[in-house]
Amino acid sequence: MAAADCSSFASPSCCLTRHLYLRCRVDFGARALRGTAAFTARAEREALRCLVLDTKDVQVFKVTVNGQDATFAFGEKHSFKGTPLEITLPFELRRGQEAIVEISFESSPKSSALQWFTPEQTSGKKHPFLFSQCQAIHCRAIFPCQDTPAVKLTYYAEISVPKELVALMSANRDGEMPDPEDSSQKIYCFSQNVPIPCYLIALVVGALESRKIGPRTLVWAEKELVDKSAYEFAEAEAMLKTAEDLAGPYVWGQYDLLVLPPSFPYGGMENPCLTFVTPTLLVIAHEISHSWTGNLVTNKTWEHFWLNEGHTVYLERRIGGRLFGEQFRHFQALGGWRELQNTINTLGDKNPVTNLIPNLNEVDPGVAYSSVPYEKGFALLFYLEQLLGGPDIFIGFLKAYIQQFAYKSVITEDWKKFLYSYFKDKVDVLDKVDWNSWFHAPGMPPVMPVYDMTLTNACVALSQRWIKAKESDLGSFSSADLKEMSSHQLIEFLALLLLESPLPVSHVQRMQQVYDFNAINNSEIRFRWLRLCIKAKWDEAIPLALKMATDQGRMKFTRPLFRDLYSFDKCRDLTVKTFLEHRASMHPVTSMLVGKDLKQEQ
Repeated sequence: MAAADCSSFASPSCCLTRHLYLRCRVDFGARALRGTAAFTARAEREALRCLVLDTKDVQVFKVTVNGQDATFAFGEKHSFKGTPLEITLPFELRRGQEAIVEISFESSPKSSALQWFTPEQTSGKKHPFLFSQCQAIHCRAIFPCQDTPAVKLTYYAEISVPKELVALMSANRDGEMPDPEDSSQKIYCFSQNVPIPCYLIALVVGALESRKIGPRTLVWAEKELVDKSAYEFAEAEAMLKTAEDLAGPYVWGQYDLLVLPPSFPYGGMENPCLTFVTPTLLVIAHEISHSWTGNLVTNKTWEHFWLNEGHTVYLERRIGGRLFGEQFRHFQALGGWRELQNTINTLGDKNPVTNLIPNLNEVDPGVAYSSVPYEKGFALLFYLEQLLGGPDIFIGFLKAYIQQFAYKSVITEDWKKFLYSYFKDKVDVLDKVDWNSWFHAPGMPPVMPVYDMTLTNACVALSQRWIKAKESDLGSFSSADLKEMSSHQLIEFLALLLLESPLPVSHVQRMQQVYDFNAINNSEIRFRWLRLCIKAKWDEAIPLALKMATDQGRMKFTRPLFRDLYSFDKCRDLTVKTFLEHRASMHPVTSMLVGKDLKQEQ
């Protein structure tokens, strides 16, 4: 096996887990998952006597192999990777031989994979709620596993939950039954027959209801949100069909959507058969696209995360182009380039985490996470599309790449070799690409692709008027400035201002007067507007920015808002105080990262 995974203790070159049979009980009182994980493991070399699994804050009570007791021991604990679980098999396995390794486990109440909600924290206020988020390396914080995307397995699960609640997983639903051991509980069954990496195993438990919005799509949410969500996501089937047309058949059967509480740390998570989302439609195009790039063809290690995300953003924007026109695709693409500039300004253009392929040795993938793999990855693909003959030609490559590597895990070298073989008549063109800089240099890419400016020009013109305006010019602005602009263009207008030095307070006050941005609830607009105000040091925005940073938990919004507030000397103490008040109810990953940003590490 090439490319050892430095984020995992498992050694798939010795032994591969190919199927998981998971049986567990969800205990809201103890905030724990308790049960057994039975792996079908296959020896990949002769005379195998030992199996190493990843764990993090997990208790293990017993291990059996084909029903015989096995001895096990925990290795040395690592700060973010957790603790290796070393299992000694009671007998030798020959190469290719399989055995069932069953582990009795219990997760910790402080598991980094799970967020537990009291009834008061939910929309309905009556029942508790639980969801998991395993990407990148948190599945090991639920049960022991080979927690590396190099390994794919199928799974079957039986989950016992309080009978008034519903359990859902990243799998097809396979019935339910009363729990024979506890009449107050009910067992839900799930089956995932397409092999997936562990980071795509997902569980949610709550007072959930569903609405059918398409032939293969239900929207799940708390009762209070379900009708609004069904309306919001009515386009899902049209997007799925467009994606299938671009990328090939959808192999997962069901495509359900689960609307999460606002503290979910990401915009969405592409869990197979059940995308987790916070309510925004464009997130869906991204998560749908992951059904091919990421879930079907997967990065073998987290250093190659751009293979998941760059291709997914590329597909997502192709879907946007089909639905809203090619100019819109270029507009979104240029917005992504600005987003990349913004990220690199924040991280520093010499920072090695801004490499397309970073070195993650002793680096927590969660800490390295940024828009770089998404937007630098997309920029490379968009640049190659233009170099190799346009969108119609390049989508042929993408389709072939997906077909070639479906159900497998790959590294950049595999992708590049396939690119060269697919475009074997254009090797001279490909050889002109500065691959070394694209892959291994920090900062902005070596080349900027060409963008159609039609929809961007209005944003640039208006942002330039504000940047150049003197006090005496402020009267020339009026609400009519925004009359012809879409919400996407408003986002871009604000993003352009954020790339410049902060505006004077008088400017943001006037902007509020004429545009009334405070009244806008679109979170992408509100987020950029409040950052602009805090950077301009406008006191009146402080409570609004603190509210947005804590009312929802999407890290894309919460971290920059907290960072900007912390940098505004006037409200630094209030910012830290607010964070400490909210820390206990925040998602564990969000609270860890915001804690680092605010120098409040635990």
